[in-house]
Amino acid sequence: MNAVKKYVPHLLVLVGFIVVALFYFSPVLQNKVIYQSDIVQYTGMAKEQNNFRTEFKEEPYWTNSAFGGMPTYQLGAKYPYNFVKYLDSAIRFLPRPADYLFLYFLGFYALMMALGVRPLKAFIGSLAFGFSTYLIIILGVGHNAKAHAIAYMPMVVAGVLLVFRKKYVAGGILTVVAAALEISANHFQMTYYLLLFLLVFAIAYTYQYCKAKDWKGLGMAYAILVGSAILSIGANATNILATAEYTQFSTRSSSELTYNPDGSPKTSSNAMSYDYITEYSYGVFESLNLIAPRLTGGANNEKLEEDNAIYRYFTSVGANPQQAKEMSKQAPTYWGDQPIVAAPAYIGAVVFFLFILGMFTEKRKIKYIFFVGAIFALVLSWGKNAAFVTNIFIDFVPMYNKFRAVSSIQVILEMCIPVLAILGLYSFFKIEQKQQIEALKKTSLIAGGIVVFLFAMKGTLSFSGLNDEYYRMAYGEVGPGFIRALIEERKAMYTSDLIRSFMLILASAVVLFLIAKDKLKERYALVIIGCLLVGDLVMVDRKYVNDESFVPARQMTEPFEITQADKQILNDPTHFRVFDVQGGLNSAKASYFHQSLGGYHAAKPRRIQQLADYQMSQNPMPIFNMLNVKYVIQPDEEGRSVAMLNNEANGNAWFVSTVQKVTSADQEMKALGDLNTKTTAVLNTHAFTQGVKDSYLVDSLASIQLVSYKANQLVYEANNANDGLAVFSEVYYPKGWVAKIDGEEVPILAVDYVLRALELPKGKHTIEFSFDPQVVKTGSRIALASSILILLLSLGAIGWTMKKRKEK
Repeated sequence: MNAVKKYVPHLLVLVGFIVVALFYFSPVLQNKVIYQSDIVQYTGMAKEQNNFRTEFKEEPYWTNSAFGGMPTYQLGAKYPYNFVKYLDSAIRFLPRPADYLFLYFLGFYALMMALGVRPLKAFIGSLAFGFSTYLIIILGVGHNAKAHAIAYMPMVVAGVLLVFRKKYVAGGILTVVAAALEISANHFQMTYYLLLFLLVFAIAYTYQYCKAKDWKGLGMAYAILVGSAILSIGANATNILATAEYTQFSTRSSSELTYNPDGSPKTSSNAMSYDYITEYSYGVFESLNLIAPRLTGGANNEKLEEDNAIYRYFTSVGANPQQAKEMSKQAPTYWGDQPIVAAPAYIGAVVFFLFILGMFTEKRKIKYIFFVGAIFALVLSWGKNAAFVTNIFIDFVPMYNKFRAVSSIQVILEMCIPVLAILGLYSFFKIEQKQQIEALKKTSLIAGGIVVFLFAMKGTLSFSGLNDEYYRMAYGEVGPGFIRALIEERKAMYTSDLIRSFMLILASAVVLFLIAKDKLKERYALVIIGCLLVGDLVMVDRKYVNDESFVPARQMTEPFEITQADKQILNDPTHFRVFDVQGGLNSAKASYFHQSLGGYHAAKPRRIQQLADYQMSQNPMPIFNMLNVKYVIQPDEEGRSVAMLNNEANGNAWFVSTVQKVTSADQEMKALGDLNTKTTAVLNTHAFTQGVKDSYLVDSLASIQLVSYKANQLVYEANNANDGLAVFSEVYYPKGWVAKIDGEEVPILAVDYVLRALELPKGKHTIEFSFDPQVVKTGSRIALASSILILLLSLGAIGWTMKKRKEK
């Protein structure tokens, strides 16, 4: 009975998490879904894949609906024996996005338990973590994979912590399961940042073990952690191997080109430039948004209260109240260092206060690990604004330069600070009254001092944003007045949010002071602190993600409205590609209806991106022709989409008479500038050494036609009186595509920088391209073996522990 009673608080906490998650996202109970811009794009990208699954009951692993063709590894591909996904689905049983909010709470609660915090304080801490503004806003825009990975981070840290504290069975099982779930979330950037933090963890504990000369304990801990890492990676082997393979061909890899589109020499071999990697760098001053949300103006599009400077300005120049209200709904108040911000990364004034308190009240050395982790993440999030540190990481730390938006590493800080805050609250009740008063004095001086300092420096700030000049020009005569009103509003936000944070800090200090003076019972104090802390965060969150963010489910499952141009194109029964001028290479709208040259993905196929940068930006039609772009969608004078037929498209495949041989990627790219791709193919003989002729005889009767199409299988019939070189308007991808001529496998060549080609002997032939990636087969075997090992080792460890207990 006592054993059952022990778990009651935890069960109540879990129920509380479910209730809070559903209450915050209550529209899900009305069968509504949150409108997520990134998921809209994902839906477009994955349309062909999803249709394929429905029709053929199998995975294609390739889609032609975006970027001329790419693997589906990063588009939600499903792999055999991925049992981790089943476990993950069982944990995320709530409707989206309540499932992710629940997962935030659950993961953090696990870490609190590992740190020995009591359930009620751990519950408050979990809400503090889950309602951190950044974690809510990424759900609002659809960064689901990122949210997913962040949610499992604290659980992994909890497992590692237990192992280092010699709770080998519980720690080992939690580490391997949580790490497997973390990896399966498929956001390797977040997982990479977690590993950087765990490195801090490992260094600190290794030092402690070495200092104590506990070599056995150190060896045991590392053996378990390394074993857990291997098994968790193994359980996700297919996804990891497939992603690693695709990375070689994506914009995340090195570039073969040694010059820039403007002809200047490249200074880095990375396909992503330094500017691209650090484009989203937190401003140093902007980081103070952590304690006062709209210190730098909030979001790019801030919805203002009715009485605001912009409203007053527009009504003063003749706008009617409705027009002035509309201008106030999406005011560009943000004036920080980043190009776009959907909401400030606010951790909460109360959380910040408790975090400082924790540095004085928590006696355990583990607080320094989280403190260092927070500072480490903060400095790296500054990116180009802390260039010395960032450059070292980009140049010397493995894989750091594979990820952009360096500001996202602040998620580590957003985990560490709530941990220290709750440790501060937890330890405050354990120290003597004198120590409580002393800690409160120091904390209040620091937290209050920072706020007062920010008040004092208001007069030194410009409140000018990066895009102000654009708005000044765009608004014409009223532009200068608009900018003045905008700056006035920014100043008002600055002041009001500082006052707000100061009041919250003051209220928290008073509550804890009353505790120290025995004027308030602990449970009441916790309830008040909890309400202040959660209420503060939720009020800010609701400004950016609220009931208005939800739409009927159909709006997300069918997010793009079909146009007359789309209908016209869909009436064409042949196989071709489409290019949407408005979306370019950054929209999946065309991918939803057609096979598109464009698309939406953070890791585009590198060579397609390079074609866009080096060739399409100058003269797109030759590239459209060779990639069989038969229709170009563009707006007419009235803004309606119109489908323009490209009669010059090369078709699905063709024979060329000449092979222009080059010896480098640079030469291959430059050759495309004036290449007649209908008659000539450019081949890099440095990459393809087999003997290909310089010329072929092509007569007018030679033909090659696509006779069967599936995303992962293309069948052609060819008839040629002479030996020939056939070029296909399909993207060359060497890992997984197999070509057969009359059933006999033949090598695939890459020509024209991105296309496939085959040498065909004379006569009639059937040519089949099929995508059957070996990486999926290999990965699936590893995943199966690893999952079985995890299960057997976990059961064995639990059985061994129970036996030991009985023996005692």
